[in-house]
Amino acid sequence: MNKKIIIFELIIGLVLTGCNYYSHGKDNDNKHITVKQVSKKNKVADNQNKNTTARIYAKPEIPILCYHRIEYGRKSYYSVTPATFTAHMKVLADSGYHSFSPNQLYDYLVYNKSLPSKPFMITFDDSREAHFNIAAPVMEKYGFKGVFFIMTVTYNKKNYMTKEQIAQLAKAGHTIGLHSWDHVMVTKYKEADWIKQVINPKKELEKIIGAPVEYWAYPNGVYDHKGAVELSKYFKLSFTLISKRDSVQPLQTIRRMIVPECSPQGLLKSMHRTFSKQ
Repeated sequence: MNKKIIIFELIIGLVLTGCNYYSHGKDNDNKHITVKQVSKKNKVADNQNKNTTARIYAKPEIPILCYHRIEYGRKSYYSVTPATFTAHMKVLADSGYHSFSPNQLYDYLVYNKSLPSKPFMITFDDSREAHFNIAAPVMEKYGFKGVFFIMTVTYNKKNYMTKEQIAQLAKAGHTIGLHSWDHVMVTKYKEADWIKQVINPKKELEKIIGAPVEYWAYPNGVYDHKGAVELSKYFKLSFTLISKRDSVQPLQTIRRMIVPECSPQGLLKSMHRTFSKQ
């Protein structure tokens, strides 16, 4: 009798174990399916929540500054002294401005996400060493982050940033973008130029910073519609200078203002004149 009971209990145990195994496997499958379904739903919802091109184009512009040279002894529309740059950052901080990143700008334009109060962006073209040695420390002193558009032909050359300095800026929380290989304007690109000026430099720059390069600044700030369409394949946003935006490609024609040698109050007035929302 005892043997029969033991055998019966063993059989019941095996049956229950099999049921539990089947149940767990089924649960895992259901979880796997659920994850896929949720992911698919999220993608659909994400696309549905995106602004239309018309809505993106209609959104108020945000002040975006563009600096080139920061040095003494040069009189140029593209140059400011280190003292002037410091004074600019101080007046912006004292006036309650907060820097924001291209990622934040993209989310603001596409998904209506909020920006910090009194937002502005600081950008730098041409990979100058002064951007690393002078601009970055001053910005960080005031709690600002910048966007550095790299012209990759300049790597490790005199008066330009090294690869290590570019990597350090990225590590410090600044944004690294591309400014072409050697500053040839997009309007002149032939098929091979897209590889030389955009595709290959983008890949190399991504290796240096260990992250995607998602933003572009047009050499000389010059673009055409064809170029903007092509750049949309590679970048989330592209930045011009004071050019009229393309209503069909507003994400690829974000306007910036060049900052010349001017007083701190002159900078604030220029920002108000140039952009529709402060």
